[in-house]
Amino acid sequence: MLTKKIMSVALMSTLAMGIMAGCSGAKDSSGGESNGKVIKIATQSPLSGGSATLGDAIKLGAQLALEEEKSAFDKLGYKLQLAPYDDQGDSKKGVANAQLIGSDKSIYGVVGHLNSGVTIPSSETYEKYNIPMISPASTATDVTDRKLKSVNRIVARDDFQGPAGAKYAVEELKAKNIFIVQDKTAYGQGLADAFKGAAEELGAKIQGYEGITVGEKDFNGVLNQISAAKPDLVYFGGLYAEGGLLIKQARDKGIKAKFMGGDGLDSSTLVDIAGEAVKDTYLTSVAGDASSTKFAKDYKAKFNKNVESYSIYGYDSMKVMLQGIKNAIEDNNGKLPDRAKVRDAVRAITDYKGELTQVGFDDKGDNKFAKIFIYKFDEAKYPAKQEGEITQ
Repeated sequence: MLTKKIMSVALMSTLAMGIMAGCSGAKDSSGGESNGKVIKIATQSPLSGGSATLGDAIKLGAQLALEEEKSAFDKLGYKLQLAPYDDQGDSKKGVANAQLIGSDKSIYGVVGHLNSGVTIPSSETYEKYNIPMISPASTATDVTDRKLKSVNRIVARDDFQGPAGAKYAVEELKAKNIFIVQDKTAYGQGLADAFKGAAEELGAKIQGYEGITVGEKDFNGVLNQISAAKPDLVYFGGLYAEGGLLIKQARDKGIKAKFMGGDGLDSSTLVDIAGEAVKDTYLTSVAGDASSTKFAKDYKAKFNKNVESYSIYGYDSMKVMLQGIKNAIEDNNGKLPDRAKVRDAVRAITDYKGELTQVGFDDKGDNKFAKIFIYKFDEAKYPAKQEGEITQ
């Protein structure tokens, strides 16, 4: 009987605490109070797996920007919080995370993703919940060509990057015979296709076009084809994990052709994987060199890491997102409006001076000021040497 009475008292106490919590701003899953005063910005990028170097760079850049803006939001009466999600570079995980993000009513924006193949399906969920997203890295044309109101990016598109690379390869590197390899992802294939079309228009001969699989580690089959074709240049559409192995194995096999790829190769881990074989590799990147900026020093001091290609774009994406939210609050007489109004305020940004890039969104969410940068590895050291830049 005594045990039952104790249990009854405990149950009543628990119920009372639950009622009090419901009336006084209960804590949400990340520790914030669900009282309308907390504004959370999510990041979605691969924090584990083969793309984690760049994914972590996006998250850390965004984190630094958010922490710098906390005091400004405190003055407005709001507490900023970061909500990082690991999409693992996987579309299913990205969509599952997007559903969690949409269900958390304190989240008003997303900085991400790295991979276009994750951005595209995940953004369908953001659109459903009216949550604005800004990608620091996704370049596939379908990211914005669907004309979703919530989807924005600050980097150039594949149909700008691919032709820019082709023009440099044919006109500057004098490549006449080109072999193309791509990783069958929305990013890799889209970039390779854009490069291929432009290279052919410029008079180059495409001697081969082959696909590999993400996670693959032995490229002997495709390298045998490249060795037989004897191209002037091998173009790779994909990320640094496979790209580094492809370059290293090609050099071990005696293939002398120049290598070129897109921004997916723009990582210190490419050098770690390829080693000395990375020499004479060219890449186009939608990211400029931030290694000598004040941002790079602050980043190093904060995280004890050197900047990667997308570190500063994660930073600029977060700054633009928070500017949009501040504009929405100002337009709503100092009160945070609903997500749809925040979404529209972010898209309405037309001329924001970022740390590295100017940002102005067009009606599809593309950045009117995006550039392409050309780099070359003269030595096994990151970052590569910038050879030039191309504007739209």
